[in-house]
Amino acid sequence: MTIDEKQQNIIAEFSEIEDWMDRYGYIIDLGNALPAIDEQLKTPDRLIEGCQSRVWLDAKLDDGKVIYTADSDAIIVKGIISLLIDVLSEHTPDEILASDLHFIDEIGLSSHLSPTRSNGLLAMVKQMRFYALAFKELQSKG
Repeated sequence: MTIDEKQQNIIAEFSEIEDWMDRYGYIIDLGNALPAIDEQLKTPDRLIEGCQSRVWLDAKLDDGKVIYTADSDAIIVKGIISLLIDVLSEHTPDEILASDLHFIDEIGLSSHLSPTRSNGLLAMVKQMRFYALAFKELQSKG
């Protein structure tokens, strides 16, 4: 499934949930379903700067595709990173770098977050793209 197809699925899921309290509940459920990150990966170098809460993000390159894992100490933020992982994980660095993450605005997420959480969301996306760029560089040297 392409990044755009994944985004369309998320947009469709959220379009069925009209009330924002219910949408937050759904985001929390997504965070609770996020597979646990290895405790050894919760290191300062994996903390995303710019997030008010603590968010650890790790990535590895497996068969040319980036695989992300993450955790957060805030339940809503954990759900948000879960959405980003769902969309971007298991794609090539080029696909990730070329993606336009329009689902964030289309589901109304950016307009329903506090300014600090919005900054954190941008920091998460930036860090995910940074990992993709680093893996692309590794591939071009390999």
